[in-house]
Amino acid sequence: MRKIVIAGNWKMHKTQAESLEFLQAFMPELEKDVEEREVILCAPYTALGVLSQNLHGSRVQLSAQNIHWEEAGAYTGEISGAMLTEMGVSYAIVGHSERRQYFCETDETVNWRALAAQRHGLTPILCIGESKQQRDAGETETVIANQLKAGLVNLDLTRLIIAYEPIWAIGTGETCGASEANRVIGLIRSQLDNPDVPIQYGGSVKPSNIDEIMAQPEIDGVLVGGASVDPANFARIVHYQ
Repeated sequence: MRKIVIAGNWKMHKTQAESLEFLQAFMPELEKDVEEREVILCAPYTALGVLSQNLHGSRVQLSAQNIHWEEAGAYTGEISGAMLTEMGVSYAIVGHSERRQYFCETDETVNWRALAAQRHGLTPILCIGESKQQRDAGETETVIANQLKAGLVNLDLTRLIIAYEPIWAIGTGETCGASEANRVIGLIRSQLDNPDVPIQYGGSVKPSNIDEIMAQPEIDGVLVGGASVDPANFARIVHYQ
């Protein structure tokens, strides 16, 4: 049975104080009946501790925005699985297009990070997606297949979420058509040995398009960027119709 996963990726937004302000506005909205939907906040490292303390016993889960593949070492600016689990984190994003584009992530290092997450009992949210240039060249299917093949090496598919995020639709205001997102996600699912892996769509998800996106049969949730930093917008997305 595939579960519905609604995750908000705050990226480099929100201090600890701002994170608590978000919770004060957002948490009362969850009193409505959305029990069948997993809700995840993907916060900056500095906010994870205070969020964990204030979310204890709630139904909202926490995710890191990245994880290093080593247990410890001389990796300035990185964070280990043990550091994350100590703060009550349950998930870790790996392979986000911004990490691939700006910080030289490769399919191989993304796979290493995903494996590290699973070693520490975290569920990786594995991001894949094509650029505008690749899509225009008709390479979407090939790019997705290659990223998937490299990213899934030795992973446990019973403890995994995949997020399809077309790079050209992230932060641009341009959303991949819901039917096209559904088609690509169906293609991704066809290449998995476990058909129950939740597959999210990400890329300019907002209150105005969430209902159409979630009406698609292959889409199991969303990885929300900019719209997730506003508690009212994110609540509307969690409560899609």
